[in-house]
Amino acid sequence: MRRNKATNLTLNASLVDTARKLRINLSRACERGLQEQIAEVHAKQWREENKDAIASSNDYVEQHGLPLGRFRRF
Repeated sequence: MRRNKATNLTLNASLVDTARKLRINLSRACERGLQEQIAEVHAKQWREENKDAIASSNDYVEQHGLPLGRFRRF
């Protein structure tokens, strides 16, 4: 079950007015934007935390080719 928490936000007045005219649910829109931002930050953190392993893997492929490359038909 999802639990919500009341929060105070300061938003651009023009955006809020337009959203209300378009009958956009501000809470859902802010939540969706926050979810996207969190996912973006997590992805960036993952890439940073794994940059050495990624570089190592890329070096291996560059030197030896894809491990199962000989079975590729394209």
